[in-house]
Amino acid sequence: MGVFAELSRLDRQQRSAFVASFLGWTLDAFDFFLMIFILRAVAQEFGTDVKAVTIAVTLTLAMRPLGALVFGLLADRFGRRPILMIDVLLFSLLELASAFAPSLVVLIALRAAFGFAMGGEWGIGASLVMETVPARARGLVSGILQEGYAFGYLLAAVVYGLLFDRIGWRGMFMVGVIPALLVMYIRRNVEESPVWTQLRERPKVSLWHSVRHNWKLFTYVVILMTAFNFFSHGTQDLYPTFLQAQHHFSPGTVSLLAIVANVGAIAGGIFFGSISERVGRRTAIVIAALFGLLMIPLWSMASGPIVLALGAFFMQVSVQGAWGVIPAHLNELSPNEVRGTFPGFAYQLGNFIASGNATYQAMIADRRGGDYGFALAVVAAMMAVIIAFLTAVGPETRGVVFEQGVGEVPGE
Repeated sequence: MGVFAELSRLDRQQRSAFVASFLGWTLDAFDFFLMIFILRAVAQEFGTDVKAVTIAVTLTLAMRPLGALVFGLLADRFGRRPILMIDVLLFSLLELASAFAPSLVVLIALRAAFGFAMGGEWGIGASLVMETVPARARGLVSGILQEGYAFGYLLAAVVYGLLFDRIGWRGMFMVGVIPALLVMYIRRNVEESPVWTQLRERPKVSLWHSVRHNWKLFTYVVILMTAFNFFSHGTQDLYPTFLQAQHHFSPGTVSLLAIVANVGAIAGGIFFGSISERVGRRTAIVIAALFGLLMIPLWSMASGPIVLALGAFFMQVSVQGAWGVIPAHLNELSPNEVRGTFPGFAYQLGNFIASGNATYQAMIADRRGGDYGFALAVVAAMMAVIIAFLTAVGPETRGVVFEQGVGEVPGE
């Protein structure tokens, strides 16, 4: 009830910005995770193996920093709202184009282009909503907003379970054009960020100027987000393949387990995002990350679907619980004048460094005779410890006033 009470206190402008940002990230993730469920099907059609197809996932992730940079710079110059609409339309159309790929090479190229567009959405959406909602609501809104990612994964799991046997992998990509409809909602209901409107009259500060004067902070955030991206992608991207190849579960069972995992992710994000307003951003992240260590045996080493479902649920409570604090944490760390670029670009640079995760894990599994569970467990354990350490030694930013934010660089 506290969640709904806090959301009900937002005014129309704040609710519209929140809904648009949440749906944008949800549908962005939905389009990305459709690919995760069809790796084996794509490999079979093009006569190759899963490891070769994971290159498409790697390039999708690798292109995201460029998209975050380009769209972020545009959002800092022209506003969050119009650039968000362009970005959503672009990634939706590229998802549709993937359905018509005549070869694996073309599909990989289209997924790389999709990654460019996908990279822009998170930073713009997060800055739009964090600059619009009151400071007291940032933790809760952050937790819900980030779990748009988990909700998108959940939607992809539902579509896979219900439709894959009927429409195939190409049909899955056709369904992925649906996010384009969000543009109409943004155009009709969303207003520009009040913070951006206030700051646009001030002298402009370039991203490079800001990074140069805050290089320690920027380096820290990129390293932190590298660990975070290994943590999330290392527990998600090959999990359906683990269930398919190692446990030989049907599409329906794989879909159900993915849904259970993402229900846990949503619960974790909301819970830890909310408590970060009381215990602080750092403490919430550390607790969430270390909780994941306890879940590894249930999540990756069990054999029955019920125990695996329990492990998947609580592992994603951990992973996305930690992630649920990140939209607020990164926006509070960011210099004011480049908030459209700084959080998203740092996040996606970390994503770029971690972009080879699926390929690395597939290689580890192959060397151990197809033991995907071992590959998943190794990455999850390492990243949980690294995230806890990096967060504990970093700055606390809860409730910072954006006009006087951490790392603010005055105009020259």
